[in-house]
Amino acid sequence: MLHYRGTPGGSGGHDVENHLPQTLGCRGRGENEGDVLTSGPRKRPTRTDPLVSHGRHFGRTIHSFCRIFPLIKEGLSREVQFKAGLLRYTDLSNQELREHRIYKELVEAVPDLGERLLTSAEQEIHYIAEMLNKGSMGARADDTKSLKSVVIDWITPLGGSLSPPLSRNVKTDRGFFHERTGRLLCPATLNWDDNEIQKQLKTGQIIVSGDNWPIFLYRDHTLNAENPWDGLFQGELLVSAFKHVFTCPSSVEKETRATRAGNAEIHGMRSVTIASLAYISTLIHFALGSSAVFSRNDKATDSERFYRSVIEFLETPSEKAEVEDLLRWWNV
Repeated sequence: MLHYRGTPGGSGGHDVENHLPQTLGCRGRGENEGDVLTSGPRKRPTRTDPLVSHGRHFGRTIHSFCRIFPLIKEGLSREVQFKAGLLRYTDLSNQELREHRIYKELVEAVPDLGERLLTSAEQEIHYIAEMLNKGSMGARADDTKSLKSVVIDWITPLGGSLSPPLSRNVKTDRGFFHERTGRLLCPATLNWDDNEIQKQLKTGQIIVSGDNWPIFLYRDHTLNAENPWDGLFQGELLVSAFKHVFTCPSSVEKETRATRAGNAEIHGMRSVTIASLAYISTLIHFALGSSAVFSRNDKATDSERFYRSVIEFLETPSEKAEVEDLLRWWNV
């Protein structure tokens, strides 16, 4: 329950090269290229566009680690093939089905994007993807910066203090190097109160990968070994961070001082999504850790694996009933 193991499927296909516009040709994948839901090299766009705002919401609620151009290119190519009767959903592998669902959610989230893509040359599609990616990365940077500071308030005992104190802006003393953050990051299957476990976590003798989930994900930071779903993704830090990012920072204290619409209201977000839960969980995971910079290549935090493991676990068909109960809990 606490560890994710992926099971990608096979794929099928058709020879449709002569039936598609040149700009929609399917992209071949090398052995080391990865899928489109894995982050690729970073680029720095220079222009601004309303698409940037949609990209921010896409990264927060649909998929945060994503190579958007190939996602769009392949999704658009599949749509053309579907309409021409040259491809069926049953021809797609599990991974391709998932990628296409992400593509469809993107198109539905951005007004008129589907029509715009159908009439765009490849250069314009590159631009669209670039603006969406700029928004997604910008939102993640803003959210990690904001939560890095405010999380200290949330983990400090009411009316008390942390010993030793933790800086709001410097993270090097966090992670397993501090009693409070170490306890929260400790894998749910391990006992932080065991001094030997603590020592091995601090020294790196125990390596915690991104699919070994921490106790802060649980309500009251407690794992029910008889029912691992009990309280999972209901941790107090998750609730506070979700309000901070999607409604307004003051809503964490149940105040109503905010005069500007929150991110959820701006984008018409009516309910919590699996991806938004994974996003918030990943941000708190990073905020509690000692890594200074959010990076998909950071092996200490292992943020991308953590994010993907949460999403793919919550999308597992066998967990559907429990996930529906969880989302109802969040959406009350």
